[in-house]
Amino acid sequence: MAETSQATAPVGPEAQYQRFLQQGRFMLQRSVSSGRHVFYPRVAIPGTGETDLEWVEAAGTGRIYAITVNRSRNASHNVALIDLDEGVRMMSRIEGRETATIGSRVKARGIEEDGQALLVFDVIDEVQA
Repeated sequence: MAETSQATAPVGPEAQYQRFLQQGRFMLQRSVSSGRHVFYPRVAIPGTGETDLEWVEAAGTGRIYAITVNRSRNASHNVALIDLDEGVRMMSRIEGRETATIGSRVKARGIEEDGQALLVFDVIDEVQA
């Protein structure tokens, strides 16, 4: 009986990012030629179309660019835009508090919620308003 080999289907950038988070790693894509980081995971850099993207470990630190609080009858949570030190902006949330001051330094941390790996941030240096 002949064996059949099944080729593994290519994994897209979003699935790769999620796999890294499940492994406890915060990875970003970076262009080899320009050194420019990108987020959200993709196959080409917007504007230039560069496709020479590699995965690199993120520092995991940044600043709060904007934050808002969503309230419901049962709970409230914040939604924050974080400017990472690598020069990209991502949406996440600040843990352990309802809100925080814009410009405060934050550090990323991986968590699992409802069976999915997520990236959240903790304030490490609060800016005085």
